[in-house]
Amino acid sequence: MKRILVSWIGRSDLLAVEESDSIGLGPIAQAVDGTGYDDIVLISDYPEQEVTCYLGWLATRTPTKITRHVARLTSPTNFTEIYEAAIAAVSETQKRYNNDTLITYHLSPGTPAMAAVWILLAKTLYPATLIQSSREYGVQVADIPFDISAEFIPRIARQIDERLEKLLAALPPEATEFDSIIHRNPVMQRLIAKARLAAIRSVPVLIEGESGTGKELLARAIHRAGIRAEKPFVAVNCGAIPSELVESEFFGHKKGAFTGAASDRKGYFESANSGTLFLDEIGELPLSAQVKILRVLQEGEVTRVGDARPIKLDVRIVAATNRSMMQEVAAGRFRADLFYRLAVAVLFIPPLRERQGDIGLLIDHFLEQAVIENCETRKKISASARNLLLCHPWPGNVRELLNTLRRATVWTTGDTIQADDIREALFPVALQRAEHILGRSIAEGFNIQGVIAEIARHYLQRGMDEGGGNKSKAAKILGLPNYQTLSNWLKKYGLE
Repeated sequence: MKRILVSWIGRSDLLAVEESDSIGLGPIAQAVDGTGYDDIVLISDYPEQEVTCYLGWLATRTPTKITRHVARLTSPTNFTEIYEAAIAAVSETQKRYNNDTLITYHLSPGTPAMAAVWILLAKTLYPATLIQSSREYGVQVADIPFDISAEFIPRIARQIDERLEKLLAALPPEATEFDSIIHRNPVMQRLIAKARLAAIRSVPVLIEGESGTGKELLARAIHRAGIRAEKPFVAVNCGAIPSELVESEFFGHKKGAFTGAASDRKGYFESANSGTLFLDEIGELPLSAQVKILRVLQEGEVTRVGDARPIKLDVRIVAATNRSMMQEVAAGRFRADLFYRLAVAVLFIPPLRERQGDIGLLIDHFLEQAVIENCETRKKISASARNLLLCHPWPGNVRELLNTLRRATVWTTGDTIQADDIREALFPVALQRAEHILGRSIAEGFNIQGVIAEIARHYLQRGMDEGGGNKSKAAKILGLPNYQTLSNWLKKYGLE
């Protein structure tokens, strides 16, 4: 049987290439020295240049075959992505050797989340030996009972995954109508899962979220994925209707009902009959209009202005607002009875600044869209330009990102969008307050390492820009002891 060592590449492994005298060989090199493995399978999401350099160094220390697997992680603590990458590497190895293998997982390199996944695989799907290593005690077999293994993963992460799995288990077949909502963030995954459940029913939906987060896009996807997909979808901006015209606009009117009513006219409710009425910014409706809309929803019929004959309706309501409706009700600005009539399925779209892992996907998607809209040849975006976009707080959310890339595409004459092009395309954020970072929700999906990385990338890039690309100057600006430390930081956060 073939003896296989499987491991993630950790930061201490990469640092050993240049600093082995001070920090040691690193966990992987320590484990392979003097052992009889037939293959060393290494998984990594670090930059290509760093990993290639490390593999070349490791190959000088062992004659054993080294197989590399590239992983793409949005976060080094994302259990789902880590699990999928580990499964892919192990299953491919098993197939290559026709399952004639004795596998060892190395727990020491990488994050605790990566070690947790190795423990679960070793005790369940792919039984294996577990090892750990340190400079002080060398390489040791890690004998971990299964009951301890089950407790190794942080409880809250396990609970989040279980809730998501329960949602997904009850979903209808994959709904392509939601493909236009670009995402991979766990919070967005749960949102789309809930939206798909709501879509196949006719219950009212209330969507909350800041301006520009894509509330109408989600509303249209819910409509298209439901049983009313072939029926009308009527979108109404409630904040744009003068209070004196609310009845006529929503309920329609008869000819001669008032001055200027030259003919019969359907209202929004009647136009959306058998389909979906999307009430955007419903929090803008005056109280007098709210009570009239509540009556229509309760009785399932509408009466045109100037007419005495009610018209029966079958309309699904999807409402949206950039306000907190609970706060509006508490303040007396929104009727509680109408709120509870609308808030059957409530969906909250997080602001873009809290959607770790999604901004990069949206940049690529919107850049391609902007190129097509402007009939441009394909454009690339430089690493420094992308980093500026990743670090921006996006008060205007997805809409602001899209329009920023549109402007950058128009104003960039070359085939690559540079950092200066992005700076010119961005609107200045007048109040980049601490709550953009310090006030973020720490509910499900929060990733502290992602937030720290966001801050680090922002200031590292600024330091390099203000230092004119000189690492010694940039290190001094950023308060780092020397340029070597700065280089390590730049490598760690993918800026070099």
